[in-house]
Amino acid sequence: MEKKTILIIEDSLKVNESMTGLLQLAGYQVLNASNGMEGVAAALQYHPDLILCEIDMPIIDGYGVLHLLGKHIETARTPFIFLTVKSERIDFRQGIVLAADDCIVMPYKETEFLKRIEVRIKKSEGNLGTIDHLNYRLNQMKNKDVLWDEQFKDIPDRQVRSVGKREVIFSEGDTCQGVYVVLKGKVKEFKSHDLGKDLILRVRGKGAVMAYVSLFQGDIHLDNAVALEPSEIMFIPRISFSHWLENNPKMMLELIQLMSGALVFERERAVSLAYSSVRKRTASALLRLKTKFHDGNPDVLFTMPISRDDLAAMVGTATESVIRTLSDFKEEGLIKIQGSAITIVQEEKLRRMKN
Repeated sequence: MEKKTILIIEDSLKVNESMTGLLQLAGYQVLNASNGMEGVAAALQYHPDLILCEIDMPIIDGYGVLHLLGKHIETARTPFIFLTVKSERIDFRQGIVLAADDCIVMPYKETEFLKRIEVRIKKSEGNLGTIDHLNYRLNQMKNKDVLWDEQFKDIPDRQVRSVGKREVIFSEGDTCQGVYVVLKGKVKEFKSHDLGKDLILRVRGKGAVMAYVSLFQGDIHLDNAVALEPSEIMFIPRISFSHWLENNPKMMLELIQLMSGALVFERERAVSLAYSSVRKRTASALLRLKTKFHDGNPDVLFTMPISRDDLAAMVGTATESVIRTLSDFKEEGLIKIQGSAITIVQEEKLRRMKN
């Protein structure tokens, strides 16, 4: 069982050391901070399961710590217990007004101290399945990248294979046998039209998981996946993936976040296809590629080779229209073109592209 982490924010070294020893003997992992400023920083960095905080401290007192942590989604719901050497009820009442969970008066009885901590942690865990907690966790995970290749690396029946450029990974309508994770390279997911036209839904890079929606919704793949370049793909069979989810129920929230994000993207894309110009859609497609595949170095311009057919399938227009638009962008100094490679030169102008 994973150890629970408790953060102690206490300016008395003697009290801090005594409390740390007791909690470690009880099986907890302990973090320490000697003042309120350090405590806030530690809580935001490590996201402990419970916080013990002295009220009367220099720099930032306990009430200030609780107030500041309440402003951050990552720590607003962390169980928070005040520590005080005072016995006046005013301390406890003020803490309750500020949404503290409890107040422990020192000196304390060790058994009672540990019991109150255990109760608060269990109560917090009891909220894990509520809609309120689900909304909190989904908001907490926004813009957080889950490295799915790392999450799945210990699944025993996973299979890894290399695929060549333009090689099919799965096809729309085929039986969905499991999920796929991109370990290396780039993969396009797309829908095919009866007239032979393709619409690229997403371009996947390292760590992206594919086919999970198809797995949950039925037995067939809802779209196609083809490698844009030589790639490595991990395949996880349906039954192995189901067992992994049973043993890692918290990861279901990450999958829900993935699916909700995909729904938002598809809704925005539908509006764009209906109302945005080819220029605007082409600019947006290039920016999406940069967001996903740029190495993050601000001193290096983003460059990526991509066929004009694939870019047209992302934009949702004819290849000839994309070629003309790219030529216009080049003349305007927004991009550079060398062979199939496109380099973004003026990102902000692409972002502010008008219809």
